[in-house]
Order: sequence, then C-alpha cells, then structure tokens
Amino acid sequence: MKSTKKEIVSKALQEEEKIVSHWFIMKPDGKMIPIEIDKGKIIGKFDFKKYENLKKFATYEMAKSREVKKQPVHIKMMKELELADYESASDSGNLRFYPKGRLIKSLLEQFVNIKVIEYGGMEIESPLMYNINHPAAVAYLNKFPARQYIVKSGGKDFFLRFAACFGQFCMANNMTISYKNLPMRLYELTRYSFRRERKSELAGLRRLRAFTMPDVHAFCADLTQAMEEFERRFKLCQGIISDIGFKKENYELAIRFTKDFYDEHKDFIKTLMKLHDKPTLIEMWDKRIFYFILKYEFNVVDASDKASALSTDQIDIENGKRYDITYIDKDNKKKNPIILHCSPSGAIERVMYALLEKAYLEQKNGKIPEFPLWLSPIQIRVIPVSDKYIKLSKELMKKFENYNIRVDVDDRAMTVQKRIREAELEWVNLIIIFGEKEKKSKKLMVRIHKTKQVKPMSFENVVKYITQKTKGYPFIPLSLPKLISKRPKFVG
Repeated sequence: MKSTKKEIVSKALQEEEKIVSHWFIMKPDGKMIPIEIDKGKIIGKFDFKKYENLKKFATYEMAKSREVKKQPVHIKMMKELELADYESASDSGNLRFYPKGRLIKSLLEQFVNIKVIEYGGMEIESPLMYNINHPAAVAYLNKFPARQYIVKSGGKDFFLRFAACFGQFCMANNMTISYKNLPMRLYELTRYSFRRERKSELAGLRRLRAFTMPDVHAFCADLTQAMEEFERRFKLCQGIISDIGFKKENYELAIRFTKDFYDEHKDFIKTLMKLHDKPTLIEMWDKRIFYFILKYEFNVVDASDKASALSTDQIDIENGKRYDITYIDKDNKKKNPIILHCSPSGAIERVMYALLEKAYLEQKNGKIPEFPLWLSPIQIRVIPVSDKYIKLSKELMKKFENYNIRVDVDDRAMTVQKRIREAELEWVNLIIIFGEKEKKSKKLMVRIHKTKQVKPMSFENVVKYITQKTKGYPFIPLSLPKLISKRPKFVG
C-alpha cells in the first residue's frame, strides 16, 4: 500500500475559512451579549473580570488561528514523565507511547468504553479506510471540515477515516431498524482516526494526525427525540469529564448553531445553559454550511492560552438521507433518522494533554502536580533504606498487588533522599520508606505526594486510602519491571 501525494481539501474546510460568525457570551439565564474581536482584543459589554479563562477561550476561537508558534509545556512533560514522544520514522503528528503513557491511554479508553456501554452504546468495529469513490464518500468528505489522508491500493484510492462516522453509517445502511429501536446508539473507539492537519498546527498530544477517538452516534426518529437524546448525552459528557478529573472551572463551553435553529429552539439552548451554569461562548451562523445545525464542545485552555475541544456533540440533519439510512415508522413508512455525533471525552490523546497542562497550571499556582490516582502509573513506591530490606520490600509490594494497586520497589544503590526526589518527579502518589522500624512495627511511614506530608499508616489503611479513591475505575497492571534497577530508560 503506497501513499499518494493527493490531498482532499473539503468544501466545508474552504467555506469554514470564509464563514461569517456572530459571537456572543450567553449567561446562564439565556441572555445573549454580543462581542467582537479587534486587533486581538475582545470588544463588548460582557464583563470578563471573573471569567479570565472564558476571555482567553473566546479570544482564541474568534481569532480562528490554529498555528502553533511556541512549544506547549505538556510536550516537555510527556517526555520527562516517559509517557510519549514524537516518532521520527513516521509522518508528523504520529506519536510513540511508552509503557506509562500506554497505561494511562488504556485506562482512559476502558473508562470511556464502560461509560458509553452503560449509556446504551452498542460497540462495533469498522475498517480504517474506505473507497473514495463510494457513492456517499465525496459528498460527506466535502461536508467535513478536515484534510484527509489518501492511500492507493490495487489501483484504487482510499481515504483513511477521520472518525467512526463513515463505518457506522455504512453499517446502519444495511440494518433493519424500527421506530421501536430509536434512539439507536452505535459506538466505536477508533484506534486510529486520521486528519492531515497542517504541520504548523501540530503540537504534541494536543493536535495530531493519528489519534484515538471514542465516537458514539445516536439515530433518532425526529428533532424532538434528537434534542431529548442530546440533553442526555450532554449530562453523560459532563459526568465523564468530571470523573476523569476536570472540574467545571477547568473547561469552557462553546455552543454553535444556525440562526434558524436558535430562533425556533431558544428554550432548548437555555436548558443546556442551566446544566452548564456558567457564561458560555456562542457562535451563530446566518446559514448552514455543515451537516449539523447545532454543536457544542467542552474546551480546555492551556498554559499557552490555546483552546482545545474535549467532549462534543452535534445534531446532523443530512447524513441519514445521504447514506440512505432508514427506519420503519409507526405508519409502516420508511423515514430517514436524525443523527447525533458525540465524542464523550474527545480524543484520548487530547485528554492526556489536558491533564498535563492542568497539572502545570496548578503547579504555577503552588500546587503539587499529579495524575488522578486511578490514572497514576505508579501509585505506591517502596524504598528500602538498604539492600538488607529489599526482600521484605518486595514482599510488601506483592501484598499491595493483591489489591490491584500499582506498586514498585526502588532497589537502586542511591541515597534514600535521592530516590524520594526521583519518585516525586515521577508523580508517584505514595512513597513508603522501609527499614528496621517498619519491619518491627505494624505502621508504615507514608509520604503523600499531593501534600508532602509523612504520616504513619497501617497496611490496611494504605489499601483503604487507594481503593476508596479508585473505586469504580478500571485497573490495569503496569507493564514495567517491578524493580527499578531492572528498567531501561526510554527518554534521555
């Protein structure tokens, strides 16, 4: 299979650069306040004094520039923590993930999968590539605002999928669907989705050309059912983002819609505003150029004042007809469904970027950087004070492992203080120093990374501390040697 130099630039992408947007800040009560941007500054009557992050987000969105002029801070962090790095042997925007990064990525994938299946998503799998000459392909590609990878095989051109849409729509086209099945929810976690972003826009885990996208579509009978489902999924996304580790103050909401939709469904927009309960950036279009009439995203603002979307959903009124997806209604007639497009967390890699950038910003404000405990690659590190206690430290490690806790032993010939310092730099949550006192006592001296406090705790209380904070989250063991002396260095 050989890649060609051909690139598709969709009509939607071309139109997106020319589209006229009307911008507002909407208050939680639904009141809209117009804003504009002039020479990089927001102009309008909304008082951003208490909403500095929203101001940064609005400035970034309204400028409509995605070019990266300085390296985001998370790139250095992802390398130092041995999570991920650029892969020079691949195309730009394709990353390699080391064991710790792969662990975090896997846990996030599993967590989102669990939540979507609980919501009612039917998990499927579809191909990575599709024939560019498929009857629905060209029309859909022209409606999607992204650049595509094109590959040639057997004399035919194929495009690499940019989400799970095409595969799920082709599947739905062949299904027999009744109105009783609606809303019908198809789900896939794509590893990978591909978008040929401009090289100047690529930035570590934030913006890639190959990424992991949880993608759940809901096929709805009509707009009324679609809006009911949209509200349910809005709450689903709020819950997922919160459970991953983002509070409402960590992200901003953008809602985008056509003027016609807003004029007819103001009360529905107000419902979303009540759920968010914060001022929100609004983008309104006079006419529709995409396949959707309503879209929202939860966006994080990073240390470079760049914004990136995590959770998102859209109301699509075109593709049911375009793909000839039909259901049998109560009157025994075939009808085309309205389709909702939702990524409950956004790209998994981007979630990792957001966690790193959030940790950096918290560190700037005097807090200790760390991952949520359930995502932390090393939850406990046992440091024997000398070689004499390595065997007992390994036995302690195995006892913790019986409770699905990720733990290792630093058996290197270094001072205790240096090993503690390295554990802190790795964001290890709990550090246990093990020596003669711990051997004789039923108490362990535990250093808590988040507070830097050292306190005596029983084995049972350490287990309770971790299991309570990780309850309800998936667990995966770390695929690295348990003794640090046995580990290779992946970076540097």
